[in-house]
Amino acid sequence: MKRWMIGVMVASGMFAAAVAAEPIVVGGKNFTEQFLLAEMAALLLEDAGYEVDLRTGVGSSLARKSLINGAFDLYYEYSGTAYTVYYKKKDRSVMTDRERVLEWVRKHDAKKGLVWLDPLPFNNTYTLIMRRAEAEEKGIDTISALASHVQNHPQDLAFGMNSEFWERPDGFKRLMKTCGFRVPYGQIRKMSTGLVYKALRDGQLDVAMGFATDGRIAAFDFVTLEDDCDFFPVYNPAPVVREAALEQYGGIREALAPLAEHLDTETIRELNSEVDIHHRDERAVAREWMTKEGILP
Repeated sequence: MKRWMIGVMVASGMFAAAVAAEPIVVGGKNFTEQFLLAEMAALLLEDAGYEVDLRTGVGSSLARKSLINGAFDLYYEYSGTAYTVYYKKKDRSVMTDRERVLEWVRKHDAKKGLVWLDPLPFNNTYTLIMRRAEAEEKGIDTISALASHVQNHPQDLAFGMNSEFWERPDGFKRLMKTCGFRVPYGQIRKMSTGLVYKALRDGQLDVAMGFATDGRIAAFDFVTLEDDCDFFPVYNPAPVVREAALEQYGGIREALAPLAEHLDTETIRELNSEVDIHHRDERAVAREWMTKEGILP
């Protein structure tokens, strides 16, 4: 064999090895549950023999763009977010049906080279929350009851949320329009997600955005208002992976599969609480739980 051919083969082999050795970039959004899911994915992939580059702490739009442009190889996205925010769809018969919304986003994202793997069984829907005592005192237990109270007493309640929830098509502005009420803008307080819960607990707010799987709801004795307007979509998280990354790293699907079998609503609430209430490190919480479940050795 000619020396130049040997040289090309050696160089090609070195290049292939270098490509295979590139870390898998796992992304994550900027709230506790997303930090936990990203850490779990990283630990599972590392256990499968991959090197991982973890990049978390970004908003939904940037996470999505990072996946599409290749800055992320995968991250956990919510079916309702993809349907309403990225595709700007409004069909309530789709967005409120777990199977239909997942099928819809899976089909349309495939055209973009994005693959939705097995979803996790919990639904981290948005919700509106209040302190239990105040909600009971004012007789507010549903979103329609809240709407009626606001219409009759527009200056009575202070509302807290992050900027994303205010603007999202499945967020507060659209909620007011759909459910038929209007909160004066002066009664809206915008702050980071983490501060919203503390401000509600401390009496600086009366109503706040929340996530259904957040451990602080029970810990702070908040109540979630029933969504009798059928406004909020289903938000089942699933790892969304670039098709090219699945081809390059053939074991991603198998490595992440155990979470779809083990991580239910009660469990994720408890894990979120460990981080938010007991101030524990996300990776330590994730590793401890997965080891206890036998997912990690």
